[in-house]
Amino acid sequence: MDIDLSQFSLAGRVALVTGASRGLGLAMASSLADAGATVVLNGRVAETLEEQADALRQRGRKAETAPFDATDEAAARAAVEEIARRHGRLDILIGNAGLVRSAALQDWKLADWDEIIATNLRANFVLAQAASGPMRKVGWGRIIFTTSLTGTLGRATIHAYVASKAGLAGLTRSLAAELGEFGITCNGISPGYFATELTGPLRADAAFFEKMKARVPLRRWGNPPELGGVAVFLASEAASYVNGQQIAVDGGQSTTM
Repeated sequence: MDIDLSQFSLAGRVALVTGASRGLGLAMASSLADAGATVVLNGRVAETLEEQADALRQRGRKAETAPFDATDEAAARAAVEEIARRHGRLDILIGNAGLVRSAALQDWKLADWDEIIATNLRANFVLAQAASGPMRKVGWGRIIFTTSLTGTLGRATIHAYVASKAGLAGLTRSLAAELGEFGITCNGISPGYFATELTGPLRADAAFFEKMKARVPLRRWGNPPELGGVAVFLASEAASYVNGQQIAVDGGQSTTM
């Protein structure tokens, strides 16, 4: 039997991608646009978002912007409502905006802990709650979170990040259990170490960079576009029976010792 490649098409779909002004979020948004979706790029800086959206439009892709702070509940809900009003639908949500800080346990400040939990976990809950409304109306939807290997594998000093990503993996499962009957799937993409602005300080630490590279069977860090194919798959009809899963994109790091 021939594979029907049309099931990977996102033509006619509308996607909101948070944290899409750079790095993994931009890479996933770009891949969704390449697959035919109208992508709405979210971030805090309107000018940067417009530059990225314009670059996509110059390649013949459909791109818009929705500048708002993902931790601002009112702004997030209003943005989802506006996208659904303007397009008559919101098919895909990629919750990607994230924050990480590092400090020894005794040096951690609760304000930093709260900010990371609010950004990495609470904001995604609010967005999923809002986006599930228009998805339920049409009986189809895809919610995808950028989780992390640290959701199951601990790493010293980034305690709030690890806790938030573990919580996000749990949220993925609970949403999958509740929303599946409405034709909405929820899955997580769990990246390993990728070369992004967020990981710049880690890559600047030569010892850490080489240590992590040595732990990956492919012996290198990932490049952001390598996340795009998985995002398109999970957002498409091809993944219609994939639900509540964490898909590791890590060069094999999580499967080897």
